[in-house]
Order: sequence, then structure tokens, then C-alpha cells
Amino acid sequence: MSSNATSSRFGSGSWKWWVTGLLLLATTINYMDRVTLASASVRVTKELGLSDAQYGHLELAFGWAFAAGSLVFGFLADRFRVYLLYPVVLGAWSLMGVVAGWSEGFWGLIVCRSLLGFFEAGHWPCALKTTFALLDEKDRTMGNSVLQSGASIGAVITPQIMKLMMTEQPGSWRMAFVAVGGVGFLWVAAWLVFLRPGGLRGASMTRGGWDAAGVAGGVGMGGLGQSGLGGILRSGRFWAVALLILGAQAVWHVYRVWLMKFLQTGRGYPEKGALDFNSLYFLATDAGCITAGLVSLWLVRRWAVSAHDARRTVYAGACFLTSFSVWIPWLGKGWPLLAVLLVVGAGALALFPCYYSFVQELSAAHVGRLTGLLSLWVWAVTSPMHSFFGMLVDRTGSYDAGLVVAGLAPWLGVVAMKLFWRRNEPPVMV
Repeated sequence: MSSNATSSRFGSGSWKWWVTGLLLLATTINYMDRVTLASASVRVTKELGLSDAQYGHLELAFGWAFAAGSLVFGFLADRFRVYLLYPVVLGAWSLMGVVAGWSEGFWGLIVCRSLLGFFEAGHWPCALKTTFALLDEKDRTMGNSVLQSGASIGAVITPQIMKLMMTEQPGSWRMAFVAVGGVGFLWVAAWLVFLRPGGLRGASMTRGGWDAAGVAGGVGMGGLGQSGLGGILRSGRFWAVALLILGAQAVWHVYRVWLMKFLQTGRGYPEKGALDFNSLYFLATDAGCITAGLVSLWLVRRWAVSAHDARRTVYAGACFLTSFSVWIPWLGKGWPLLAVLLVVGAGALALFPCYYSFVQELSAAHVGRLTGLLSLWVWAVTSPMHSFFGMLVDRTGSYDAGLVVAGLAPWLGVVAMKLFWRRNEPPVMV
């Protein structure tokens, strides 16, 4: 494909959104592989003889491996072409998803989950590099909403696949792991067919003068866009975003990991009913995520609110929704409880498009590195909470208190943005 054709192709708004659709599918596959264990958690722990604490340890291993992978792939995404790096990491985590279905015992499963987490971490730096290259600032929150909504779609689809494939036969969950993991190889083929080797580089060059390595040079971001990485890491803005994602991560992943166990063990729902509600829960998260992008666009275009202020408003609104978790201890089995969980879910995923856009505001030149460093930080800090959560459940027999605290955690981001994001903070030049 000629350079003129490539440039013309990237000039097409519809083509950019088609690429964003591929990113949505990548996130879908990412979460399909991630939530297989949560969907089959009661079966897996029973068949392998695991305690709730050991189940929490599996998520701890996944999280710490994800943290390590975030650092590695965050830096690789800024140094190597995303066109090649992206399918490599997606193919690798898909392979680990397949192999997990053949694992025997706690240690085999923990190795597979660790490698799954390590390679899954590469998705986010690659995806954010792509949306940054393709979309203007006013469209990025919407683009990141589309990207992130794949998490909900994957989490909606997977319980239904598991329900169909898991029979009364012990070990039937294993083939479900294999089937879900195999989907990723189809995406790799689609990526390589739909894009061309120079495609994303061409997009970068049409969006503000990126060089051939995909590193920005001259993209005005209004803030720390031209700062050296060290200066950014010392800035108040960086730490505002770091604390913001800490709260967002807590609510999203606590509910992702423990919802099935809470419904089945904590409130007595049967497995099929819990799987069906799990899909409904993630439909609510998808609705919240897309709504976050639409409201942000509406505030910018209808009320002339700045893109940054629109994101802050949407984030605070999402925090209000996750705070409905305070009602959980007072609600038994029934629709009032399920309605509260749906509201919390809608708020939980609405937080993330705002976070991604804040990261992209920090720097044009270091999107991949900053994504990786922030992921390293948040996964390293929050992953142990699953072990503590499991030990708390083993001791008390209740999931309620942990779910309440997780729902309130995102307010940390509102406070941090108020205290540390100084609008007139001067850039630190390279």
C-alpha cells in the first residue's frame, strides 16, 4: 500500500472507528480469558480442594504477574511497532488460557494464571497507543469507552459459554477454558489481515509528527505533553492519576473476582442463576462504560465544557453509583440486592475511560511507559487484597464488608484530583 493510500485511509473517520472496534474485540478476548476462572470458581475450588484464601492467592499471582507485564510491555510499546507487538502478546495470553484448561492442582493453575496475567498486561499499552494515534482529544474518552466496553462484553459472553459447556461431569470446566482461549487466535489473524505494517506508523505521523518509532514529537497535549519521563513521575498530576486508578481498580476487580462466590456462597443462588446474573451484571457495566463516553461527548459539544472537566464530572458521577454498595449488608437474596449490584457495576466500569484519558493527558511521548508504570503500581498494590479478602471470608463467612469498602474506594480519585492535579503545573522539558 502506498504512503498516499495509507494517509487517505487514516483520514477516513469510519476506518478509525473500525480499528477501534478491533480494540474492543481485543479487550473482549482479554476478559474472556480472565474471567473463566471466576465463572467456574466454585467448581474449580471444590474439585481441586482449594480454600477461599488459595483462590485469592491465584488472583494475587495473576495481579503481580500483570504488574510485571505492565512494566515490560509499557516500555516495549513505546519502542517497537504496535502492529507486531500487539498480536504477539494477544496470541501468548490466548495460549496460556488454553493451557490453563489442562492444569492439574493449585501449582499448575497458578503458573498458568501468572503467565496469563503477564501477557494480558500488554494489551493496554498497545491499545492506548492506538487510540492516541487514531483519535482527536475530544473523541478519546468515547474511543476509550468503546475500547473498555469490551471488558463487559467478554464478561457477559463467558458465563454463558461456561454454562453451556459445564455439565454435571467433573472436570467439564476444562474444555470451556480451552474453547475460550482459542478465540484469541482468530483475532490475531484479523489484525494482520485488516492492518498493514506501516499503518499505525502512518497514523502517528498524520497526528502531530510522530517519528518512525511511534514516539511523539510535537503533539500538543496541554500540560505535560513534552515533559521528560522523570519530570512527569514527580508531578502532582501523575500521582493524582495513580491514586485515582487505585480506587477504580479496587471496585472493578473485587466485584469481578468475588461476585460469583458472593452470589452462590454468600446469598445461596444456584450456579446457573448466578452465571445468568453475572452476564447481566456485566451488561450493566457495559452500559455504564458507553454512557460515560457519551456523557463526556455531550458535555463537551453541547455545553462547551473542556474535555478534562467533562472527564472529572463523569468520574464523580460514577463514584456516586459505586457507593450504592453500602446497601449490600442490609439486603438478602432478591431483586433489591441484584439491582444494587447492577448500579455498582455500571459505575465501576464508567471510571476507566476517564482514567485512560487522564493518562493520555499526562504525556504525548510516553503513553506506553506511563500506562505500564501505572499498571505496575496499581496491580502490585491491589492484588494482595484478594488474598486478604479470601482470608476474611474464611474467618467470618461473609463477603459483605469487603464489597462495601470496594464500592467506596473510587472516591479516593476524586479527592486526589482535587488536591494534586494543578491546572497551571508547568511542564518539565526534556
